[in-house]
Amino acid sequence: MCVSENNRIFANPIILSRNPSAKNSIVHTDNTFHMHTSRKITQDLFYVGASDRRLALFENIYPIPRGVSYNSYLLMDEKTALLDTADAAVAEQFFANVEAVLSGRRLDYLVVNHMEPDHAALISGLLLRCPEVTVVTTAKAAQMMEQFFGNKPENLQVVKEGDTLCTGRHTLSFIMAPMVHWPEVMMTYDTTDKILFSADAFGTFGALSGNLFADEVDFVRDWLEDARRYYINIVGKYGVQVQNVLKKAATLDIQMICPLHGPVWRSNLDFFIGKHDVWSRYEPEDRGVVIVYGSIYGHTESAAMRLGMLLAERGVKGIKAYDASHTDASQLVAECFRYSHVVFASSTYNNGIFTPMEGLLLDLKAHAWQKRTVALIENGSWAPQSGKLMRAELEQMKDIVILGDILTLKSALQPSQEEALAAMADQIVSTL
Repeated sequence: MCVSENNRIFANPIILSRNPSAKNSIVHTDNTFHMHTSRKITQDLFYVGASDRRLALFENIYPIPRGVSYNSYLLMDEKTALLDTADAAVAEQFFANVEAVLSGRRLDYLVVNHMEPDHAALISGLLLRCPEVTVVTTAKAAQMMEQFFGNKPENLQVVKEGDTLCTGRHTLSFIMAPMVHWPEVMMTYDTTDKILFSADAFGTFGALSGNLFADEVDFVRDWLEDARRYYINIVGKYGVQVQNVLKKAATLDIQMICPLHGPVWRSNLDFFIGKHDVWSRYEPEDRGVVIVYGSIYGHTESAAMRLGMLLAERGVKGIKAYDASHTDASQLVAECFRYSHVVFASSTYNNGIFTPMEGLLLDLKAHAWQKRTVALIENGSWAPQSGKLMRAELEQMKDIVILGDILTLKSALQPSQEEALAAMADQIVSTL
């Protein structure tokens, strides 16, 4: 039994010493109290994760102004099973939640679906608190535990595709999901309650505010943009692997999806699964136009905005325009994935592509962007080069259709070029 002399084994994330007079008990020198923030999901399943609103950059690269949640789930059956831990930033809250739900019971299993530190950082602390717990995971994840923590758990159960674990009323089945989006990833399916614990799949940026379920919020209005940005930037490169997992999921009766980030899905699952199907096939989510420009003194921007007006006059609705210098790349990548048509307008800089635009194109290539229609505008006062170089980058991507000729500006759009810009607008409209 994992208990301490004050029956609060989880409250302090730092283990200082063991009580030699009590087996598996832990002495704490910090009596800080954290109220639990767990929530019941089903008869036997509880949410024990926590949210972080202080972190500015997820993975130290993606802005998360709405924060992020680190989801963890505790199954209270004849045997207890914790599905993943959380990030070190929420350690005290996480351990308080687990302690509150266990309510003095032994923790029998820790199922590790994903070893990325935002979900696995607290494994070592948990094992210090509950040394008899059996860790259930993949062979690759076990190897990563040794890499991160210096050794493997003493009680380790390595599982592979189709293996099962019975906890009493519930039977957990394990589904391998390599490269969604790390090689060690698996998902866990509760065959009893038809719940898929989906690791990083079906996740989203954004902290939870008490409403745990997607049907308790206006998901399309408040969460879909973050869900898209999360998927495209975190998992988007691995569309083939996501498609493989979706095919496996199609054979299961899934009544609920419990991801490692963001809301839990218990209704309208087809909507969210459908979004991931489109995203992972690299198909446009919407027919429409995004204009992304890289402008130094505003002349390239002016030409791009004139094109936007011409498109609007031709009936195009919902046009999006972004300054590559002032919009985070993660948002630009997500928008380029969302829409069918993209206009790239870039100044020439140091005989190359203006650096924010160059960075975007490299980011899109890294995320396997494909199946889009593109128009190009370049600018250069004496040696325009950006159009040719953008075309060269795009030609390395799959199924990118570049419309017509590159429109070349020399310093600024000239009145004599209005006809060429109108022709570009006509080409875009004809292919929408």
